[in-house]
Amino acid sequence: MNFLTIHNQQSVPFYDIPEMTYREFLDGNSSFIEGDRDRHCVLYFGIKEDVYLRLICCIADDSTHNINISSTSVKLDAILDSFSATNLAFEKFEREIHENFGIAYIDHPWLKPVRYPVNGFDKSAKMSEYPFFNIEGEELHEVGVGPVHAGIIEPGHFRFICNGEQILHLEIQLGYQHRGVEQLFLNKTKLLQRTILAESIAGDSVIGHTTAFSYLFESLGGIAVGREVLIARTIAQELERIAIHTGDLSAICTDVAYQLGSSVFGRLRTPIINFFQEWCGNRLAKGMIRVGYNPYPLTAELIKRLNEVLNAFEPDFSEMGLEISKLPSILSRFERTGMLANEQLASIGTVGMSARMNAVERDIRVSHPYGVFSELDHEPIIKHHGDVYSRVRIRREEVIQSIAYIRRMIAMISEESASYIPSFKLRSNMFSISLTEGWRGEICHAAITGDNGDLIHYKIKDPSFHNWLALALSVRNNEISDFPVSNKSFDLSYCGHDL
Repeated sequence: MNFLTIHNQQSVPFYDIPEMTYREFLDGNSSFIEGDRDRHCVLYFGIKEDVYLRLICCIADDSTHNINISSTSVKLDAILDSFSATNLAFEKFEREIHENFGIAYIDHPWLKPVRYPVNGFDKSAKMSEYPFFNIEGEELHEVGVGPVHAGIIEPGHFRFICNGEQILHLEIQLGYQHRGVEQLFLNKTKLLQRTILAESIAGDSVIGHTTAFSYLFESLGGIAVGREVLIARTIAQELERIAIHTGDLSAICTDVAYQLGSSVFGRLRTPIINFFQEWCGNRLAKGMIRVGYNPYPLTAELIKRLNEVLNAFEPDFSEMGLEISKLPSILSRFERTGMLANEQLASIGTVGMSARMNAVERDIRVSHPYGVFSELDHEPIIKHHGDVYSRVRIRREEVIQSIAYIRRMIAMISEESASYIPSFKLRSNMFSISLTEGWRGEICHAAITGDNGDLIHYKIKDPSFHNWLALALSVRNNEISDFPVSNKSFDLSYCGHDL
């Protein structure tokens, strides 16, 4: 098949993307992925062009570090064969295309709404009329949870079908806070406005999304940033990983009523996010990542302080991690709870930790490296049981790994990076894609520019877009009382999904 092959965070002329018939597009991409675990779809989306829809598919090849791009044009009233009929990993991409543009599919297995966007194709679609799956049976009952929850969390509806306490099926309805973020990237024309938008995609992944955005704009603008900027960004991303993993371990302990673990991990998260406050003035690291430069260089004083924070953090974290790995009362709730098989994870296209929990190696830091990850010889943490305990162990081990990486990167810093705001213009008629490995997994930003270098399309994919289905499948045949710990062990994003 005739692909345009590029690397992560590379820009190419948009019209260089090969265009083919839909049948060639469907068969070529399907056969390219089939039977090869190293290849997966990182992005599949449509762009309206008059009475046609331009479909663009981006397939990452983890073994070659390449991203293979192809396209086709179909009429807006087309009825198509689906990718999802043979490759379930495409199901949500195609549901989104259907929702946004009205493209119909002959054989899509689950053609339901994704987000209920205001500018969607079917203006009559109502969230209150979402077509939930149901099973008939006198012994079965449904349990609805949300969208308003008993806590300060985001909205999402969970519909369980149960036989007694046993979950037979869970369907998750999202889309309650669709914010139109992608369109806002086009409406806002100032770089600072767009940067703040990137920081606001998902509040627990500020670094992950803003680094993807920054690398994308630097590529489109032809900007080469200094080594010290790359090091600082990579350190920040691993600190974000440490902070969120530690906070999640606290929450997971809460869900199994282990108060000591909840308290200790909760306390340990605080000095990490407080260091962000010392570094850039914000505990979630807003304001830290900027296109083309580093506004907050890691000074000798900050490096000394970071070492102090990590030195105090690591022994307490390791001790508490050991405790939760040996207590029978904890293990009885973690082991064999919320399990997914390797084949399931691969078939639905999971990414990040949700894939690595059962031997599906998806990690952009090694497959499509950026920043200074190629110098760290990163080795993904892989587990083989696909349960809550596997997800807990990945968090524990990634935290220790990230601490070691940060110490190595601190030693790489030779001088403070220059603080300046580059003057640049986005190049005309270009396509670019940027992948980073957030703590949840694969983050993807893509953009297309027009004749004057203005953005004409912006596309975002949070790892939760891939992974919500994994949560729904993982709780089948579990007790409904185990749902909270399974849910928190994935800790997926509502707002990252409801763009």
